[in-house]
Amino acid sequence: MKSLKAGYEILTSISENGLRELQHIERIGRVCYKSEGNITEDGESAKKFVKMLINRGHEAMLEHSTLSVKFTVDRGVSHEIVRHRIASFAQESTRYVNYSLDKFGNEVNYIDIEEGIRLDNKMKDLDGETIAAIVTEWREAMMAAEQHYMKMLELGATPQIARSVLPNSTKTELTVTANYREWRNFFKLRTEKVAHPQMREVTIPLLEELKEKLPVIFEDIEVV
Repeated sequence: MKSLKAGYEILTSISENGLRELQHIERIGRVCYKSEGNITEDGESAKKFVKMLINRGHEAMLEHSTLSVKFTVDRGVSHEIVRHRIASFAQESTRYVNYSLDKFGNEVNYIDIEEGIRLDNKMKDLDGETIAAIVTEWREAMMAAEQHYMKMLELGATPQIARSVLPNSTKTELTVTANYREWRNFFKLRTEKVAHPQMREVTIPLLEELKEKLPVIFEDIEVV
């Protein structure tokens, strides 16, 4: 088995300060107000216009621009991500992937739980010895699951049958494409304190990166 850190990769190319994206939204949004004559080539009008849309709650215009992100998370977290209905998904399938093959390193990959523990409001204050003991139990459980999975394949089970013994910690890659309005909703829900800690492990740094790349669209979303 291999223990991996959760992560993400932004797949959509984002222009400097998101200017191209803002101008696209502005061109569409100004149709509502018939104010196309106020568009400026330097993009300053786009910044002001999109900020105005967000402040007024007129976020439907943000649906005209999309972003794709690939998450590397455990399957439990992936089940929460796909609940966001206004999005398109592509996910690594345990029905078809055979982890006993060389291309997968002949092993099952799991998402490490230690960072999730540090973000768990009820566990973050546990002493180091207790946390180490919990992680040890987790590792042993993951190794046992991998052994049973491999043995089932060896005996002739197909991957879609053998996967029944794989736990929620099994690593999966999930690509999400959604419009910016839905991404704003996504971050408001998935960075909150009550969100799953291993969800916050990837959503908080992703939001912080998008605040730098697309400040007008995301800068007002606070992480508490």
